[in-house]
Amino acid sequence: MPDRYAKQTRFAPLGEQGQRRLGEASVLLCGCGALGSVIAQTLVRAGVGRLTLVDRDFLELSNLQRQVLFNEADVAQRLPKAVAAAAHLRAANSEVEVEPVVADVTAANLAGLAAGHTLLMDGADNFETRLLVNDYAVREGVPWVYGGVIGAEGRVMPVLPGESACLACLVPEPPAPGDTPTCDSAGVLGPAVGVVASLQAIEAMKLIAGAADAVAHGLTVVDLWAGQWRRLAVQRDPQCRACGRRRFDWLEGRRGSQAVVLCGRESVQLSPPRGAPPVDLEAMRARLAPLGEVAGNDYLLRLRYEGHDITLFEDGRAIISGVDDEAAARSVWARCLGG
Repeated sequence: MPDRYAKQTRFAPLGEQGQRRLGEASVLLCGCGALGSVIAQTLVRAGVGRLTLVDRDFLELSNLQRQVLFNEADVAQRLPKAVAAAAHLRAANSEVEVEPVVADVTAANLAGLAAGHTLLMDGADNFETRLLVNDYAVREGVPWVYGGVIGAEGRVMPVLPGESACLACLVPEPPAPGDTPTCDSAGVLGPAVGVVASLQAIEAMKLIAGAADAVAHGLTVVDLWAGQWRRLAVQRDPQCRACGRRRFDWLEGRRGSQAVVLCGRESVQLSPPRGAPPVDLEAMRARLAPLGEVAGNDYLLRLRYEGHDITLFEDGRAIISGVDDEAAARSVWARCLGG
């Protein structure tokens, strides 16, 4: 039988030794939506040994335009993205250990999720999560690869703690609402997602394979519509909060919100207080039934209430549709469940 990775190992800079390192590697992917689904598929087909997928969201029809790992059947089942992704990835390569986790990445759980992983990958859609991951990576000395895309433009930057600038050197604070384009205001094109995620994946393969001299240091900026590519040097800032002064505000819970406006969704995620117990979904189904139509599966419940879709997860998170700010989301939640 031909070697699954024969064409890949014939590429001399990777070779058999690089392939062995891929097979021994363990990668944590934070988010498996647009960027994450391409990254996950690429790394699993390349033969990474273990991949942990963490994602807080479920699938909707509008995802399929750019989230290439999923299909209409996944949407019909209202599956969490991590669960649907794991099923498709295992079917693509049964040799890879794939672990799905339906959760938000937070200061409370990141250390546990990341323990034992050799590389962290960014599939997130917000800078709070990215700065949190950056804090952990810098503190623990674990490399990670940042990526983002809006419209037809994307950015990629590998972070090698102790060697390169970190994300906080480049972006000390999350952009204020309205300061930067979003999926709602600028849209996002599938080809741009594919290019940016592929750039992230190849940087991951270089790092895992030990090809440090080939890593694309600095910030790579691409504009697929204009056909422009740039590489910008990013210098380490000795006064950087994270890698300079070693203050990890996001990781240590001094920064971070309990409400997140979801990009391109007109939806807000509300998170429970730190340390809150899991939700008994069966008991909650009975409690919600008098309020409206309730549907769900093993991972979530969905209530149609006063024109809003309310999706409740076992970890206590709720996604409220039809709202675009925290106050409106909390108002709907309070009318529904009283707090």
